[in-house]
Amino acid sequence: MPPPAPADTFEIAVIGAGIVGLSIALRLADQGHQVTLIAPPDDESGASYGNAGVIADYAVMPVGTPDVLRNLPALLFDRDSPLSIRKASVLTLAPWLLRFARECLPARSRANAKAIAALLAPTPAAWRTLAHHVGGAHLLKPQGSLYLFETQKDQRGADFALPRSLGVNVESISRAELGQLEPGLPAHVGHGAAFFPNTVTLHDPRTMLRLLRAAVDAAGVQQIPARVTGLVHDAQGYVTLTSAQARWQARKVVLAAGAWSRDLARQAGDKVPLDTERGYHLEYDMAALPLTRQMAPVSRGFYFCPMAGRLRVAGTVELGGLDAPAAPNRWAVMERGARAIFPDLPDPDRRWQGCRPSLPDSRPVIGPSRFGGDVIHAYGHGHLGLTLAPVTAQIVADLIAGRPPALDIAPYRPDRF
Repeated sequence: MPPPAPADTFEIAVIGAGIVGLSIALRLADQGHQVTLIAPPDDESGASYGNAGVIADYAVMPVGTPDVLRNLPALLFDRDSPLSIRKASVLTLAPWLLRFARECLPARSRANAKAIAALLAPTPAAWRTLAHHVGGAHLLKPQGSLYLFETQKDQRGADFALPRSLGVNVESISRAELGQLEPGLPAHVGHGAAFFPNTVTLHDPRTMLRLLRAAVDAAGVQQIPARVTGLVHDAQGYVTLTSAQARWQARKVVLAAGAWSRDLARQAGDKVPLDTERGYHLEYDMAALPLTRQMAPVSRGFYFCPMAGRLRVAGTVELGGLDAPAAPNRWAVMERGARAIFPDLPDPDRRWQGCRPSLPDSRPVIGPSRFGGDVIHAYGHGHLGLTLAPVTAQIVADLIAGRPPALDIAPYRPDRF
């Protein structure tokens, strides 16, 4: 049976209600637009809640680098690797992996880093503005972030020349200086660290998301709890959207459905090589936290994230699609790694697994469809969705208003593929 005739017509429909979709909806509503947000009911389990809680202005390097390319076979097929692949997904992921390997080449990796750095530059100011607007300024913690070198080999292999050339402020600190910054770190751990002094972290991503959602409600954004599965340009200048139960029309559509965006992008006419990174975290409820700021042991691929009343251990990359069950081994690897740093950790109180949208070049997809500005793409941020949400919202608002964005969006447009 075909879906019913459209009952509603919207000026702007935003598909997706994670951190990116909410930020876009709020920015558009604040600029006087009639906005409708369409997304499945929020159960506070997605990547916008389960992330490392960092405004990662330093994270200019793409996932794909020459070092990763040299070690790619071992990384992908070692079950304990920070970057792994589900064996059942190898054939499905082959085209993506070939693109990814190409993006690891030196010239491509440098170009991707430059494009990511341009997006990251305005994020600290954009986040201060957004947090103040939604009443969450108290959740921003300007304490910096650490990359921990557990061995001398880690320290020798650290090369921050390219990030520094792209404006990243990073300081090399000794083990003694590290101990002054983090006196709770066991004395036997580490050979120094890289310190990013300007980095801001979130004390609690869930609280920030709730404040943002409340601001969206207060701005008068209509919210429809549904998963959009169909998107069609029609002859009358509308975009028709369908779910299993309903059908709508919109003058403009913003596609911000994260890891679920690929099929809708294809229906809009844009073939985007989006796939899924499956992220994991553990949480330890603790009255006294062993760290005061975020810290990443560089060889392990995860972050220790001090948050409100708990320590979150978040990270690693697993390629394997949207629907596969969680891989318990990923949690086991993280737990062993966490105990290698802090042997006295208790058993984890919670485990989480969620999906991030991932592009081979680590650049998000932001810009109009190749078939016109009635569909605007805003997804694919990978590990930087939280970080880039307010900047993405500003770009989308400029495109909706017909203004040229302050930033050249050519490196992020869907027609780059």
